[in-house]
Amino acid sequence: MKKYHIISRIAIYVLSLVLISFGIFHFTHPHDLFVYIPPNLPGGITIAYIVGAAFILVGLSFLTNQYVKFTGYVFFVLLVIFILWVHIPTYLNAGDKDVRQSELINILKDTAIAAFVLHVAAGAHHQHFHLEESD
Repeated sequence: MKKYHIISRIAIYVLSLVLISFGIFHFTHPHDLFVYIPPNLPGGITIAYIVGAAFILVGLSFLTNQYVKFTGYVFFVLLVIFILWVHIPTYLNAGDKDVRQSELINILKDTAIAAFVLHVAAGAHHQHFHLEESD
């Protein structure tokens, strides 16, 4: 059981570093991401900064093992919103084959990250969010 815990923590640390890297990218290259923000979404380029902050905060939460259950569940919802509101419409409306392929990869990437984040949040037994009594 001890080895499983060590391997799990390493996986969570790797996820944390990936999330922090994505967050930093959102701050250093917001205009590259602006093309993916739906025009009907208020906030414009500010959305890229907000999302970058969310990536960094969740990465730090997982890295420090603080508020993991809460940040994990909230981030899962954010990723599902991205998939449904940004990636799928872009995939469906893209005329270019390369854009469609890129969006399919983004859908799969965000789905995989969302699943891993949900798994981490659900496994944070010592951090009670009180959603159910069996936690």
